[in-house]
Parts: sequence; C-alpha cells; structure tokens
Amino acid sequence: MSEKLAIIASNGGLFDAYKVFNVATAAAATDQEVAIFFTFEGLNLIHKEAYKQLPMPEGKEHVAEGFTKANVPSIPELVAMAQEMGVTLIGCQMTMDVMGLKKEDFVNEIEVGGAVTFLEFAKNANVTLTF
Repeated sequence: MSEKLAIIASNGGLFDAYKVFNVATAAAATDQEVAIFFTFEGLNLIHKEAYKQLPMPEGKEHVAEGFTKANVPSIPELVAMAQEMGVTLIGCQMTMDVMGLKKEDFVNEIEVGGAVTFLEFAKNANVTLTF
C-alpha cells in the first residue's frame, strides 16, 4: 500500500497557498498519493483569477522580495507542478454552490465533490493536514 497524504485547504491567502502546495508537491515527489480538498476561502488557491493575486498577510509585504530573490515559483506554477505530479485537486461542491461558482471558474482538471469524496480518500491516508 502506498503512502497517502490528505490535505484540507480552507484558507485562501498567499502563505496558505505556499504551505499547501509545498507540502503536497514534496509528498508527491516522494511517491506519496496526495489529494487536496479545497473549501471556503481555500477555493481561491485554485480559482483561475484569484490564485494569481492572493493576499499577502498584513505587515508581511517585505516577504514578496524574498520570494523573488529565492526564485520561489508563483502559485499558478505550483498548481501546475502539483497537477503534473499527480496531486488530486478536489473543489468542495457545497461551497461552490453557496458561492455561485462553477467548475469552469477553476484551473483545469480539478474534481468537484463533497466531503464524502474527500473522506473516501482520507480514510486510508497516513497523514491528514489542514491549512
């Protein structure tokens, strides 16, 4: 049985995105099966427009220069990298319905499902994280 990592992304800021995709891609690089469930503000991390301009935490604006100097990939680049590595991206159907969002509002190749969809994956996960 392969190692599995289940992540819930419920926050939608820039630092949240880096945490989610850094851990997800690191796990995928070590041959772990990874699924991320995006709910509420976490949907911003895969929204076609929002993920290009995620908010920097107040008072942390100086970190943007550090990202540039360290050649840290942008969030759209990290999302593409995660998808290329086989990370499953699941948008929460209930949250999308509540917010009036459609699958087309998000990056290509996401799955849309409810909590049960995520729980099916997570029930056999070795690690479950929430960001």
